[in-house]
Amino acid sequence: MDTQTLINLGGAIIIAGMGWLARELWGAVKELRKDLHIIEVALPSNYIRKDEFQEGVKELKDICRQIFERLENKADK
Repeated sequence: MDTQTLINLGGAIIIAGMGWLARELWGAVKELRKDLHIIEVALPSNYIRKDEFQEGVKELKDICRQIFERLENKADK
C-alpha cells in the first residue's frame, strides 16, 4: 500500500469514530430532553405550596417554643 492509501484509511477510521461518537451524543441528548420534559410535567404536582410550608414552619416554631418554655420553667425551679 502506498502512503496516500494509508492516510485515507486512517482518516476514514477517525471520521467513522467521530461519527459514532456524534450519534451516541445525539441519542443521549434526546434521552435527556425526554427526561427533562417528564420532570417539567411532574414538578408542579411534587412540590409543596408556600402556604403549606408556612403552616409547617409555624407548627415547628410552636413546638420549639413550648420546649424552651418547659426548659425555662425547669431552670427557674
